Amino acid sequence: MNNWTREEEIIVFNLYCKIPFQRSSKNHPDVIKIANLIGRTPSAVNMKIGNFGSFDDTLKQQGIVGLTNASKLDKEIWDEFNGKWDELTFTSEKLIAELQGKEIEETVSLENIPLGSERMAEVKQRVNQRFFRCAILTSYNFACCITGLCTPELLLASHIKPWCESSATEKTNPRNGLCLNALHDQAFDKGFITVTSDYKIHISDSIKDVYDGKTVDKFFRCYDGCVIVVPEKFAPDKVFLEYHNDMVFENWR
Repeated sequence: MNNWTREEEIIVFNLYCKIPFQRSSKNHPDVIKIANLIGRTPSAVNMKIGNFGSFDDTLKQQGIVGLTNASKLDKEIWDEFNGKWDELTFTSEKLIAELQGKEIEETVSLENIPLGSERMAEVKQRVNQRFFRCAILTSYNFACCITGLCTPELLLASHIKPWCESSATEKTNPRNGLCLNALHDQAFDKGFITVTSDYKIHISDSIKDVYDGKTVDKFFRCYDGCVIVVPEKFAPDKVFLEYHNDMVFENWR
């Protein structure tokens, strides 16, 4: 079999981000799908995912190790993604679309997308937002990291450093995300709750209710001081958590 190309590895890294590491196998439908697209065997694709896993510190901290035969190109792709999440995410999605005989614009809703020079920028943003959501929910095994709620329709990929204040690559970086249910996502976004660099939850005293605090206790205060469920991959970056502690949660102290 020919050596792996850069484009093939970019596509498989995209898949690495989108499926739970411990569920990856040659029989996984998404592994089979990507293998067919790039002309590799499912076993080869699954092994490449294992190679990428060998670089993931979050996996290592859980005692999960990837394969030991990662190549120089594997490491280069890992480092390149982690330095340019926005660019490499879009490139990988575009490559996958092309192998499926599609234009990248066809993979997202075109409703309300302007014509002209702004069109591709908007398409890129929507493609990368979709990737970010998938990577976050997959890393947290489709469960809210605070409550454990696991109904996908009620879960959001929450940015730790706010979207409007993040750089392009920070917006797409899975380590700038938490999987939260809709209620706690809003509370986190508005600074009523935060997660510290040691992954502990802190609740603001500013949350009120009309039932002598019973509702606040039931939905918020009971989690104060608890540790979030750390994701399988892409643990929250402490730099982003500290930003939220100081710049978002700080506003309510």
